[in-house]
Amino acid sequence: MMKELTKEVEIVENEGLVALLGQKVLLMCANYFYGGKLVGVNDSFVQLEDAVIVYETGEMRAAAWSDAQRLPADVWYVQTASIESFGIGK
Repeated sequence: MMKELTKEVEIVENEGLVALLGQKVLLMCANYFYGGKLVGVNDSFVQLEDAVIVYETGEMRAAAWSDAQRLPADVWYVQTASIESFGIGK
């Protein structure tokens, strides 16, 4: 005998990274943290404007990162496969 938990699957539109389009985000990735304005999302990568690489966060609720350095291009791409977590950034 097996006990099963059954639920109906519900498709939720515009959730996850797509819900954060146009906002400043923090992407916690396998090797580095990236911040910037999220301007594009697809299955392979995300697109950031005014992107920074965050070497030292400091207090997470502080107004600015302790050490965040601007990346060399106006637009920067991060592979979605390396993103471990994400949310609203600074």
